[in-house]
Amino acid sequence: MTGAVLLEVKGPLAFVTLSHPGKLNAMSRVMWRELRAVFESIQQNAALRCVLVRGEGGHFCAGGDISEYAGFRFEETGLREFHEGDVWGGLKAMLDCDVPIVAQIEGNCMGAGIEIASCCDIRVAADTAKFGAPIAKLGFPMAPREAALVMRVAGELTAREMLLSAAVLGAAEMKQRGFLNQTVPAGDAGPAAMVYADRCVTLAPGAARLNKQAFRALAQVNYGKSATDLIANSYQYAASPEHLEGVTAFNEKRPPRFVPPQG
Repeated sequence: MTGAVLLEVKGPLAFVTLSHPGKLNAMSRVMWRELRAVFESIQQNAALRCVLVRGEGGHFCAGGDISEYAGFRFEETGLREFHEGDVWGGLKAMLDCDVPIVAQIEGNCMGAGIEIASCCDIRVAADTAKFGAPIAKLGFPMAPREAALVMRVAGELTAREMLLSAAVLGAAEMKQRGFLNQTVPAGDAGPAAMVYADRCVTLAPGAARLNKQAFRALAQVNYGKSATDLIANSYQYAASPEHLEGVTAFNEKRPPRFVPPQG
């Protein structure tokens, strides 16, 4: 059993479930490749307005499937292909996705789990969830682009603590540090995450996609790249139907009636 990344679409909402029974949803190579394929398909589906990412069986993701590691980790070319191809391919597909992504986090969120969670826009966790990347205990570092992702989203202090001291932090601490939007009692993470997902579904889908594109561009600006392209293309939505509908509905004191963009 190599695990699977399951996709279920219900109207404008997509559910992505990490499933690896008996291994707390640890990510296998097959699962990284499926994660990429799933999010590339989501990106192409103009009808989708939100994605909810969760793990099966009360855990989000316990890290990588260590049972596979002997087959490639000890040879430079194979190790590079794993991280730069399989792992980063899956993470980048999530980061490139213009649809809002909500994470429902329960149980273990370790290593690969915290990387996947870092690709989500909104993170809700059970108060019993645990977070970390204790791979120093396994004798290897986090790959550079993965470390940069976690450092940017979780914060440099947290990334250093997790990677250098193998710290495992609770949900309350991660909420205080700004990684989580909300913590809820165990068993309530699903309903709480759905509140965010349902809210996203009712809002302007085109605006959400433009916001996510802007977030990506601004992150590049923060790394010293020019904002010229972002500014030049930021206002092309002016005449869009949903822009008109949103403002008109507000002024008419009624709920907006948005339709998915065509294409």
